[in-house]
Amino acid sequence: MTTSVKVKLYDVVVVGGGAAGVGVAIALMHAGTENFVVLERHRVGASFASWPDETRFITPSFPSNSIGMLDLNSIAIGVSPAFSMEVEHPTGREYASHLRGVAKFFEVPIQEKTEVKRIRKAGEDFHIETADETLRAKHVIWAAGEYQYPRLNGFVGSELCQHTATIASYEDLEGDDFIIIGGYESGVDAAYHLAFYDKRVRLFDKDCPWKDERSDPSVALSTYSRERMREEWFEDYVELFPQTPIKSVTRVGKQYEVTAQDGSRFQTSVPPLLAGGFAGSHKLVADLFERRDDGYPLLSEQDESTVVPGMFLCGPAVRHDNHVFCFIYKYRQRFAVVAKAIASSLGLPAEELEKYRQWGMYLDDLSCCGEECEVC
Repeated sequence: MTTSVKVKLYDVVVVGGGAAGVGVAIALMHAGTENFVVLERHRVGASFASWPDETRFITPSFPSNSIGMLDLNSIAIGVSPAFSMEVEHPTGREYASHLRGVAKFFEVPIQEKTEVKRIRKAGEDFHIETADETLRAKHVIWAAGEYQYPRLNGFVGSELCQHTATIASYEDLEGDDFIIIGGYESGVDAAYHLAFYDKRVRLFDKDCPWKDERSDPSVALSTYSRERMREEWFEDYVELFPQTPIKSVTRVGKQYEVTAQDGSRFQTSVPPLLAGGFAGSHKLVADLFERRDDGYPLLSEQDESTVVPGMFLCGPAVRHDNHVFCFIYKYRQRFAVVAKAIASSLGLPAEELEKYRQWGMYLDDLSCCGEECEVC
């Protein structure tokens, strides 16, 4: 005689315990949702904790105030990493600690060390397969982020490079002559710290982001990075190569040879550093979303899949038309939208979500001010 084990049916399963996962979980709680769980494959804030020791947030933190402005790096109303940590540009480890503190304070139900292997919809429910069990849920929010998925391709020999996401500390890197491929935020950050340690750096980019005239840091270099590029040691030790796309990297004896598409060749005795960005975790659930022309998931106005009802997306991969929600202060604007949509599906009043509107966060549409602006 066999006894069947009844699997608990959650109202919501959130995948990812980073800024997006913890933030949207708190919004769910404000919406009245109680029967949910957050699944994190490592520990809360693990992606941030894995940053190089020297790397800091490019978006500054400033304590929340009473006139409706949240700390740019806050993930919940009434919470400010600047106030709790007394740091304007936190390191990854500092912010990971902040996230763990926020999750504990709000008593977010988090199940750590749980890696999601597969998500599929069977009938009205989702089956979330992990390494140890299969969970069932009426709704799923994918909030697994992107920093654990570095982009490792793009040219021949890219596997010979070391991605900046795998560096524990720039101070510990051996050598004194570095080539960095990629001149956006990660590349400039690496060059800045290596130059600080008196290392020679040649920084290559296919464009020229440090002279981009646009003001949105989603597509142009942030003010924080531009400011650091004016430091004396940066100007002394870093040589910039704009409009120089790389064709290949090869190993020539004990040297690494970097060849640009124009035929120029450069050599270094240490593996070139690859600052080519991140592929994003949304690739892991591509079968549950339609795809936009730019490769990102196509979403409804509630950030829900257009082909699999009940599947939502939160985090830096959220896109709407030409709006890029790649920073915390941008994608947190969507937490209340997702929470409200799920609450409505569950028949919950979600009255507490009105406080989000008071703090300038979305509830109903894609515009916070009735017209397009830098925040929208």
